[in-house]
Amino acid sequence: MGLDLGTKTIGLALSDVERRLASPLETIKRVKFSQDAHLLLKIAEDQEAMALIFGLPLNMDGSSGPRAQATEAFLRNLRLLTSLPFALWDERLSTAAVTRDLIDRDVSRAKRAQVVDKLAAAYILQGALDRLNSIKSHSDPS
Repeated sequence: MGLDLGTKTIGLALSDVERRLASPLETIKRVKFSQDAHLLLKIAEDQEAMALIFGLPLNMDGSSGPRAQATEAFLRNLRLLTSLPFALWDERLSTAAVTRDLIDRDVSRAKRAQVVDKLAAAYILQGALDRLNSIKSHSDPS
């Protein structure tokens, strides 16, 4: 399951069973950590997620700013509540890329606001899936 952890919302995405294609799932409104974590873990359980891929909002120069530090703190606390494995994926420009694509498709500003977070989560997850599949195909001797 891919996650785009924002300050007000969390975008969620899932992969297919073969872990090749990411699809947007939903956007949930953030409340406070305990409620957010409970809901995320419930959705992960309901969707039979095998792992969580969180977007890491690094600065453009690759450094870790306040948003990246907030994401890392969220994960430190979440780790205490679940045995699910998780990874961080560099999400620089993911929201910008998704927004640009929506604008190119002439999607209204209101509709973009409704879907951008879950689409960004799918973008993050797809990047991680592509990388995993690339590693797998290069290490497969067949």
